[in-house]
Amino acid sequence: MPLVKTWQLIAGSAVAGLALSAAAVTSAGPWDSGQRKAERDRAASWSGTGGADHAAGSLPQAAPSAPGVLQGIAPRGDAPSAALAGVLGPLLADPALGTVRGASVVDAVTGQVLYESGAAEPLTPASTVKIATASAALAALGPEYRIRTTVTPGPGAGQIVLVGGGDPSLTAKKKSPAGSGGSLVALAADTARALKAASTDTVTLGYDDTLYSGPVRHPIGRNDNLAPVTALTADEGRPDESTAGPVERSEDPSGDTARAFAALLRDRGIKVTGEPAPAKAAPDTRPLATTLSTPLAGLVERMLTNSDNDIAEALARQTALASGKPAGFEGAGQAVTERLASLGVDLTGSRFADGSGLNRADKVSARLLTGLLAKAAGPGHPELRPVLTGLPVAGFTGTLRTRNAGTSPAAGLLRAKTGTLTGVNSLAGTVVAPSGRLLAFAFLTANAPDGSAAEKGLDKLAAAVASTP
Repeated sequence: MPLVKTWQLIAGSAVAGLALSAAAVTSAGPWDSGQRKAERDRAASWSGTGGADHAAGSLPQAAPSAPGVLQGIAPRGDAPSAALAGVLGPLLADPALGTVRGASVVDAVTGQVLYESGAAEPLTPASTVKIATASAALAALGPEYRIRTTVTPGPGAGQIVLVGGGDPSLTAKKKSPAGSGGSLVALAADTARALKAASTDTVTLGYDDTLYSGPVRHPIGRNDNLAPVTALTADEGRPDESTAGPVERSEDPSGDTARAFAALLRDRGIKVTGEPAPAKAAPDTRPLATTLSTPLAGLVERMLTNSDNDIAEALARQTALASGKPAGFEGAGQAVTERLASLGVDLTGSRFADGSGLNRADKVSARLLTGLLAKAAGPGHPELRPVLTGLPVAGFTGTLRTRNAGTSPAAGLLRAKTGTLTGVNSLAGTVVAPSGRLLAFAFLTANAPDGSAAEKGLDKLAAAVASTP
């Protein structure tokens, strides 16, 4: 079977997206793996046959297949390096962008540098650092990796322990709000079944959230954009039905998760005595039951689309665990740095103080971000592909739903991660140029006097990359 280059699939999907209504695009998140399903369907269509002729008295004959949904775009002419310089220079000088700027545009397939200005200067990236977090996690664990939450026998008679593995998709709801993922409901059902099979109907419940180390609070302190970071948290510590965005979080997500699990056991005929308390599993015991997270690819896509800080911090710690580092802020930063270095990108001046970008001590360059995006688009690292498929689509999904929308030349063609802190605004992603080339870009700014005006300036820069021939 012939191979198709990643840029063809990405570019084709972007053009195909223009034909969809906004409702159709936003009805399901990219973490449901729609991009990958479409790519598989595209590959299946290459056979040139499909369906069957069921006419009586004859052998089934191949019927013509429908055209592939994702059509590749052939690049035309040279990459627009000279033209980009003339267009981006004046836009980058906009005072609304603040006093410090870093810009990088590269051909995502060849890695050819098309435009740079301050591209090597390490700046605070805000949430665009999630591109680095995602790349490191995928490099460390692979896109199919799933995080386990287990129930094991405890050290005492009649005791069981709920053991957190750090699954950020874990939910106590009957129906997962974001597709397949770790389910306390399913885990309780399996645990009750195992206990009844062992003629046990009364237990005490402990919980173990010691997989992570260091402080559970982010250095910025209490913040509605992030729950305390523990290895056992259901529904991101949200007290309501929200699945994204800021909301006041639980002060004790591990304890709340254990109490929710105890209630689910009681609903299934298991008497739980006393209140759940911290405990350790009995050594060398097999789990009574296990539930698995959404595959890592899906977690990455959800994180990037919604700019989910809870998932970001969890993935940074999973990277630390896979790298033999302590699973706290410091160990995670070390692990992310090492994994990115293994990809061969320029890390000069970089610092990863957290996984989410809420910490102003994070430092990356525009060149690093475009380097990672190019790695994700190239043939050498297919495990990084979810970094591209998870990026919000301009005018359609996630944090770009209302940006570069409508008649903008970037609508439907541009996919990018946003970054916003007070005085810090950034945008990094990919776009299909008029030449048919897939370009990677990153724009980092600091000290902007007005955040809204800075965002508009960034959107103009991205639209210019999308429209410059």
